[in-house]
Amino acid sequence: MDRLLVILTLSICFGSVAAESVCYGTTSNGHLENGVELPSEGDNFVTYSTVARLAGRTYVHSTVHDIVVSSYARLYQELPTKVYKYAETGFESGGRFRPHKTHRNGLSVDFMTPVMDAKGKSVHLPTNLFNKLGYKIEFDSKGQYDSLVIDYEAMAAHIVALHKEALAYNVDLWRVIFDPELQPNLLKTQYGQYLKEHIQFSKKRSWVRHDEHYHVDFKVPCSALI
Repeated sequence: MDRLLVILTLSICFGSVAAESVCYGTTSNGHLENGVELPSEGDNFVTYSTVARLAGRTYVHSTVHDIVVSSYARLYQELPTKVYKYAETGFESGGRFRPHKTHRNGLSVDFMTPVMDAKGKSVHLPTNLFNKLGYKIEFDSKGQYDSLVIDYEAMAAHIVALHKEALAYNVDLWRVIFDPELQPNLLKTQYGQYLKEHIQFSKKRSWVRHDEHYHVDFKVPCSALI
C-alpha cells in the first residue's frame, strides 16, 4: 500500500496529530512535549488495559506513534492471522513513569509477547489486575505459560516491521530488551538473519526479566535536557 495512503488512512481512523512531538534528554532522564496517545485497537492489535490507557499511560512521541501504528498495518497485510498487544509506553509529557526506570521521553514502548494457544492459534496474552496487567506472567525455558506458547515468528516479524517502518520515517531502533535466554529462539525464525544484521538486542539481564513483554527504544533525535 502506498505510504501516503497509509498515513491518510491512519489520520482518518485515529485522528490527526495536532503538533509534532519534541523529546528531551534520554529514555531514563527526560521528558516530552505534545505526546500522542496510541489507539486502543486496530485490525490486529489492542491495548493491554483500557483503564491504564484512560490513566494516560499510553502516550509516545508522534513519530513513534506513526511507526507503531504503521507497523501493525504492515503486519496485517503480511500476517493477517496474527494478533498483537502493546503495553506501557509513557505519560503525555513524559517524566518519571513508575515502576519503570525508562519510558521518560516518549521513545520507549513495551509490547506484550505474542503467543499461540494449544491449537496453534494466535491469541492475546492475558492482561488483568490478577497478573499485574500481564507483567507478572513468567514463561519457562521452553517459552510456555499454562497452555500458551511464545509465537517467536510473530514476534520476530513485529520487530522487523518496526525497524523497516522506523527507517521509512528516517529514524531507527536503538535497542530491544528481551530475556537473553529466550533471544536465540528469535534468531531461529525466518527473520533471524535480518535481526542479526539490523537489531541490537540487550545481552544483559534487566532488573525485570522481560519475557512476557519486549521493550523497544526508538532512536529519534531529541533536544538537550534543560
